[in-house]
Formats: sequence, structure tokens, C-alpha cells
Amino acid sequence: MNASTDTSPSRVPWNKGRLTGQKPPLKLKEIWAIRVRLQLSSHVRGLAMFNLAIDSKLRACDLTKLRVRDVYQGEHVASRAMIMQQKTQRPVQFEITEQTRDSVAAWIRHAGLHATDFLFKSRIHGSPHLSTRQYARLVHRWVASIGLDDTAYGTHTMRRTKASLIYRRTKNLRAVQLLLGHTKLESTVRYLGIEVDDALEMAEQTEV
Repeated sequence: MNASTDTSPSRVPWNKGRLTGQKPPLKLKEIWAIRVRLQLSSHVRGLAMFNLAIDSKLRACDLTKLRVRDVYQGEHVASRAMIMQQKTQRPVQFEITEQTRDSVAAWIRHAGLHATDFLFKSRIHGSPHLSTRQYARLVHRWVASIGLDDTAYGTHTMRRTKASLIYRRTKNLRAVQLLLGHTKLESTVRYLGIEVDDALEMAEQTEV
């Protein structure tokens, strides 16, 4: 068929109208703004999921498949947990801070969950746990609720947030690598985008 007479619609790029590139982490004031909104709306599951996502720094595929037994020891939510990462098949540990333990415990009680249950069950029939797509929609909802452009953020925002804060405070790249479960330090550097950020920070502090 002659190209000039072809009337078939052109293919629309998958990223048309979307911001692409590394998803930025949340700032401390933004974390607290979202927390307060979830608390005020009595969103027990949402608060537990948000807090655990920040603390754990897990990929969406790992966070959504957490079971109660992964974070629960005896009668209490543990202060530390370890899981096997789906992507790398390597174990990774993460801390669970007091406020996160409280919110997760409240959710477990509220939902009447047992040790073998998925921590965040899906509300869609036939799906045993929250899907990564459902989780992504929740992240966009949380971000939009405090007036941010939700197209600029995603599930990796949740994974990067605490890791970025830790790096900013300590400059300990090796520690962040371990917390993210990366096998290579170069992966952590790229993931955090710290070389560019540090260069810009130094430039901003240099007057000529």
C-alpha cells in the first residue's frame, strides 16, 4: 500500500503524556503529610501499607506478597524482618520502626489476619494478594492527596524514599546498598541518582 494513501491510525507511544525517568523519593514533610491524611481518614490498611513500604524499601513485587508471618514474631510485629527477594533470589533485611509496628499491628487486628495470610489481601475475587498494579494506584492516590503531580511518582518512589534519606544523612553508600539488597554498588549509585544530585549540590554551594 502506498504510504501516502495509508489511513491506518499511527501507533501512540506508550509514554505519551507521561513523565519518564527516575521516580523521585518523597521528602520528609511529604511523608508526614500523607501519614496525617491516612490517619485522619482512619485508613488502617493504607497507613500500615504506606509505613511498611517506606521502612522496608521493598520492590512492589515483594511488598505485595508479604505474609503476616514475615513481619510477626510471637504476639508482636518484629522490629526487624528478612525476606527472599523475588527479582534476585537473595535475602534482604529491613527494620520496622515503632510507628510502623503499631500501624501494622492495628491492621492485622482490624482485618483478623492469621500468620499464613497475606498481609495485604486483594479485594478482587480470585486474587490472593494485592497486585503491583493495585499498589501503584494506591501510591498515585497517596501522592495526589497532598497536591503533588502523581504522574511524577510511582512504586519506586516508596522504595527510594528512606534509602535516599539515609544516604543524605550518612553518605554511607555501602549501608544503603545492603538495605536495598543490591548486589553491585554501581546499581545503588544509579538507583539513587546520587552522582548527579551530589554534583548539583556542590555547584549550588559554590559561588563564582
